[in-house]
Amino acid sequence: MSQKSQPLRFEDVLFTKKDGVARIVIHRPEVRNAFRALTIDEMLAAFQEAWDDASIGVVVLTGTGDKAFCSGGDQKAREGTGYGKMRGGAVEHLHAMIRNIPKPVIAAVNGYAIGGGHVLQILCDLSIASDRAIFGQVGPRVGSVDPGFGTAYLARVVGEKKAREIWFLCRQYTAQEALAMGLVNKVVPHDELEKEVEAWCRELLEKSPTALALAKSSMNSDSEGIAGIGKLGFQALHLFYGTPEAEEGKKAFLEKRPVDFKKFRKP
Repeated sequence: MSQKSQPLRFEDVLFTKKDGVARIVIHRPEVRNAFRALTIDEMLAAFQEAWDDASIGVVVLTGTGDKAFCSGGDQKAREGTGYGKMRGGAVEHLHAMIRNIPKPVIAAVNGYAIGGGHVLQILCDLSIASDRAIFGQVGPRVGSVDPGFGTAYLARVVGEKKAREIWFLCRQYTAQEALAMGLVNKVVPHDELEKEVEAWCRELLEKSPTALALAKSSMNSDSEGIAGIGKLGFQALHLFYGTPEAEEGKKAFLEKRPVDFKKFRKP
């Protein structure tokens, strides 16, 4: 196994490699690890580094602190067509990277996994949650949605009825509720999360890397058609973000007031 390496110098992400495990940590605790354009770019670079390093057998994705894994897109950075200077397709590219990297990716869900953050943990191959973790979607509440894996693949994971409940009602769910619906693999006491993740990493590192890569690709093939739906959907989403309806959702969130979508209902 490799020895600990010097971390890549990022602003929004902490990245380290040690003993065959790469750790990618979203590092924006002041906004519950919400992502902006820079965050996505740095996560892509970190995943690519983990992919290219033959000494790495497992990737762990988590967030800084004990409050949040990731709370989704930073609404303060959301502009007409996306989150700040985000390159076109960057979020789709990150989703594809998590799915296609030929190594297991574990989500260590240490707190809130909401919105786009919830989608990230869904896409990870395995999810281990703290008993303090909270899961849920907020898109329709703030004039947004994940039109690809965050919706269609979620339905594969928890079933159509539950997926529609999660997206339509924007409720939040405890770690135990997430476990019951198949959103995560295991729930442990908060103070034992790191120890449990390390144990799973050790087990995975004992397995054939080629067999794991083939198994991952084989399972991905069943839902790969969702990528095309997602590409079309994200193009539409970029157009939607420029509408008064989407702007109302963002402004209501930032102004901490009730949202008013009534005038946007169509016959």
